[in-house]
Amino acid sequence: MKLADLIRAALNEDMPRGDLTTDCLGLAPRFGQARLIAKQDLILSGTAAFEQTVEMLEPTSKVQWHFREGDRVLNRQIICHVTGDLIQILKAERVALNFVGHLSGIASLTGQFVGQVEHTSTKILDTRKTLPGYRELEKKAVAHGGGMNHRYNLSDAILVKDNHIMVAGGLRQAVDRIRMNTQEKIEIECGTLEDVKEAITLEVDRILLDNMDNDTLSQAVRLVKEFEARSGKRLYTEASGNMSLNRVKSVAEVGVDFISVGALTHSAPTADISLLFDWQQSEMTGI
Repeated sequence: MKLADLIRAALNEDMPRGDLTTDCLGLAPRFGQARLIAKQDLILSGTAAFEQTVEMLEPTSKVQWHFREGDRVLNRQIICHVTGDLIQILKAERVALNFVGHLSGIASLTGQFVGQVEHTSTKILDTRKTLPGYRELEKKAVAHGGGMNHRYNLSDAILVKDNHIMVAGGLRQAVDRIRMNTQEKIEIECGTLEDVKEAITLEVDRILLDNMDNDTLSQAVRLVKEFEARSGKRLYTEASGNMSLNRVKSVAEVGVDFISVGALTHSAPTADISLLFDWQQSEMTGI
């Protein structure tokens, strides 16, 4: 979905028959300024969505950004100034804040996870656990927070999961069938050490170590390293399942290449951001 379509749908959801309260005040346009202010430390994301939401209702508005996406913003800092007809900007306020707050929340949580593993070579990945229609925005927010994007959609890469294995009749059968139809790299989800051993013999490209405790992860990584030493081939490892801020550091220290974290997009708290209107200033100009 294009951003403009998403914004248009969000505004229609919020104002299916206009802004009843603001419209009934019967006010003439009031040109002035509003300030977007951080009410917590955060990593900024969603500037395009915020700006285009405002512009859709107030085409003559101007936004002066003081930070770029991916920048760290401190509590009480002004993120941007918005000038234009404050009456129309008021109507756009909630939808615009929903975008920038949600996406900055994802970027900020991602930054926390990345910070926990920065002393290692492990990279933090997102997943496909995104809000329908928001995937592009949410994956960009992960990148703004310092994370990496896993496959964007089912068309991007091959990841053989438990249901694929069951319907194919086994892990080897699944891999063999796929290799009959494509030369794409293959990632296999493994829930046990036996699965890992079989995936290694199949010489796949990446093994997803799903819902393993740290001891089992360590054994799986050791098996992979032994294979790499014997074969001279690179086999990447990815840990997934029940990854929290409290745990992710210890998982990275096991030596996995990647850790995928669904919580980055499905459980990130919305960043606290406010839009403050300078109504008195607009009135003082005689408008």
